Formats: sequence, structure tokens, C-alpha cells
Amino acid sequence: MSHNFDSTVLREYDIRGIIGETLGPDDARAIGRGFATLLKQAGGSKVAVGYDGRVSSPILERALIEGLNASGCDVVTVGMVATPTLYYAEASAEEVDGGIQITGSHNPANYNGFKMVFMGRPFFGEDIKTIGRLAAAGDWTDGTGTVEARDVGTEYIDRVLTALDDLDADALAGLKVGWDAGNGAAGPALEALAARLPGEHHLLYTDVDGNFPNHHPDPTVEANLEDLKALVAAKNLDFGVAFDGDGDRIGAVDGQGRVIWGDQLLMIYAEDLLKRMPKSTIIADVKASRALFDHVSAHGGDPVMWKTGHSLIKSKMKETGAPLAGEMSGHVFFADDYYGYDDALYAGVRLIAAAARLGKSVTQLRTDMPQMINTPEMRFQVDESRKFAAITEVEARLAASDLEVNGTDGVRVTTEDGWWLLRASNTQDVLVARAESDTEDGLERLVAQIDDQLAQSGIERGPQAGH
Repeated sequence: MSHNFDSTVLREYDIRGIIGETLGPDDARAIGRGFATLLKQAGGSKVAVGYDGRVSSPILERALIEGLNASGCDVVTVGMVATPTLYYAEASAEEVDGGIQITGSHNPANYNGFKMVFMGRPFFGEDIKTIGRLAAAGDWTDGTGTVEARDVGTEYIDRVLTALDDLDADALAGLKVGWDAGNGAAGPALEALAARLPGEHHLLYTDVDGNFPNHHPDPTVEANLEDLKALVAAKNLDFGVAFDGDGDRIGAVDGQGRVIWGDQLLMIYAEDLLKRMPKSTIIADVKASRALFDHVSAHGGDPVMWKTGHSLIKSKMKETGAPLAGEMSGHVFFADDYYGYDDALYAGVRLIAAAARLGKSVTQLRTDMPQMINTPEMRFQVDESRKFAAITEVEARLAASDLEVNGTDGVRVTTEDGWWLLRASNTQDVLVARAESDTEDGLERLVAQIDDQLAQSGIERGPQAGH
């Protein structure tokens, strides 16, 4: 028996497809067989499996478990949970060697996919290609495995709450926070968490509904934060927190309804952490504001700019021993007193803790940040065969100029006006551009440089492509 995946399904950071078109139970079974084969070869034997609130998730879960068992792995099922709860089940149990979460994350309701962790490290890139090769050859180990159900929900919430251990609960009693689960998988965990947090908590859309009836669960799109902003204003709350569909990415607004973007959240977390752990390395992706890197330096930290992609950032954290990292997309990774994976519920509690320790409200912390003027992330369609080639051409032209260029991930060019970025997406046939300046005029000049480079490669910055 062998299996061939649709060419669009095996991606750089995860496995993802459209149910009934490019992804179905046979794919899930083949993923289980391949993952179990690799895990057995590495000396492992037990896998934790969870799934999100999408309509298709339970069917994929059954097939995935069949595949894992058929290649000799035992399975611990944790049920319908947020992705970080599955990560917790893998990280906290000594006898569990791997974890797979079935989730479509922030994609439309008809998508689904798989996020995987293998012996405590992210499973991506070449690992995912190997799953494809094993399936095409039917080169799987055979065996039989067991299945046991385990409820880690309460234990997970206990662990998240340790972020407040060194704080006086009475001092937090006046806190008022809004939370928006967006009908995603984190809803039930959020209810359990909020019930145990000090202060007053107002929750939106905690019932899990894979059709996302209220708004799309992607907190990096400002339109999806409108309901949270309205709640914060109506109830006069200190700030608000929003999650994506599977609870591994955070969005936030302050008490005035201003969005606190991923790099701005990282500024708050970094300032808090560097007080306790001076000189720490803190990692952010190439899309992050210069203000963040300056802020880390100003507070005695070592800022490192790295490639975009949660798996790539996690790997860089392991390599450098960084206690904190984050991305513009709202993935925030804490390894100082946690496991180093991205967890939006934990990040929400760490925001409460950071503000308390720094002795300032979240609104004040947001006000204190430099007022940078930046473009949103501009994403535009470029044919798959052209996207990397175009970046290579831009790199070659810039190398012949006297501009200051960082080539960590695409090109990030720093000028007197600020900086601009052009990179190819690893997950879609799009180019991503972003620019930031102190002035509107400066921003215009930076965007003109992007357009000029694109034009020289025969590309026009066309209509915005979705995620």
C-alpha cells in the first residue's frame, strides 16, 4: 500500500489542505503511518493527539490514530483542545515522544491540517517532505498500538496560572480584561482560565463553532478585533486579548482600543523579562519594527532578527538558548519559565504579569512606545515559479548598491527614512512587503523603493492576497 498526497498539502511548517478536495481521511492515515515510522526509528513509541473545533477534525483524528497504531505507536488522545494544550500534553509527560494537533488554525472553515512536534522539537521542512516520500513508497513500519484518553485540561490551566505565582492576587483584584476566543478551540480553556484569574473578566465567543459565525479567528487582521474593541470601550476595561482559531497566536488592544501588534507585545514582554534576566537573547522575525530591536538593546538585551515561521523561530530559540521570541503574526514563545512553544492563553496571562511587575497599565506601556508609521503587511500574488527568483534578482541588484541590507529572510533594507522588507512566503505563492518610517514622506519613499525593485523584476505590487 502506498499513498500520494496532493502537491499543495505538504507545506514548509505544517500539512494543510481543503477538506474533500486536497485533504481527507486517507491523507490523515498516511501521515500517522509516516510519523509513527520516523518516531519508532528514533526510539519513540507514544504520541499525543488533539484536534480543533472544525467540523472535519474528528474524522481526521480517527484516521490519524489508525495510521499511528498501524505502524506501532501508542496514542494518548486529549480530545478537542487548543494547540498549546496539545503541546503541553507532549512537553509535560515524560513518556510521550511526539504530538500531533489536527487544526486549520486561522484558515477558512473548509480547511484543515496538522501541526506536529517530534521528540520535543518542531517537525517541519525536510521532516514533512520525508512523510511524503515514505507515503509514495509505502515504506512504513508495521505494528499495533494502543489508544488511551487523557484529560489534561485542568493540569494545563494550573500550569498557565503559574505565570502569576510571584504576584499578589490582591494587587490584581481591580484588573478588568476582555477576551475574544473567536469561536475557536481555545474557548473552553479560556472559560476555565478566566474563572480562576484575579480581577474581572469579560468573554466573547467561547462556544466552539467551526463555521466561525461571528468573525474570522485571525487577530492580526484589525477588522477581526472590532467586537473586542467595542467590549473594552463598553465595559471600560484595562485591555483586551484575542486568539486565533487554535489558540497559539495572540492579538491585543489597549484600554483605548488601540491594537498592540505582535512586535509591540514583544516589547512589553522583553522589558519585563530583561529586568529579571539581564543580557538575554530575544528573537523576533524580520517583519518586526526597528522600535522592538532598539527597545531590547536599550533594556540590556541581545536582539536577534530571524526568519519568519513559527518552526524556524522555535529552532533558533533552541540553538541560542533565548528565553523569549515572537513574530508579527502573534506567535509568542516563552522559554524562561515555560516550554518554549507558542501559547496565546499563557501569553495573555504573561501580559497581566508584565504590566503588574512593570508597575504600568497596558495602555500606558502602549502609549510609551515610539510612534512609528508603517504599512500593513502587503501580500500580493506572484507565480510560484517566480517568487524566489524575483527575490534573488532583488538581492543581486542591492548587493551592487551601497544600501544597508540584511539578508536573513528575503531582503530588509535600512535607509535614513527607516526600513523596507521584501520576502517570499514559504507557504503561499505570494511576495510579502513591509515598510516603516518616522514620517509619512519617509514611508512613501520606502514604498517607492519596493515598487522600483519589483518593477525591475517585471512585477507590479498588485491587489492584496489573503492569508
